[in-house]
Amino acid sequence: MNWDRAEGNWKQLKGKVREQWGKLTDDNLDVISGRREQLAGKIQEAYGISKDEAERQIRDFETRFDDDPTYR
Repeated sequence: MNWDRAEGNWKQLKGKVREQWGKLTDDNLDVISGRREQLAGKIQEAYGISKDEAERQIRDFETRFDDDPTYR
């Protein structure tokens, strides 16, 4: 997944992020605004997990969209 492209398509991706990490609020998603590092930080806060675990979850999430031309 290309995060520059994800930022540009954040409105479409936001729903998928919300499905994956339901504890993130709309306010969280607005602050994240497609930025990967912000996403990792908000996941850490919401779920009380380590940075490494948040990064692993994001990598797993990214692999689901590797074939989607919208986010390449």
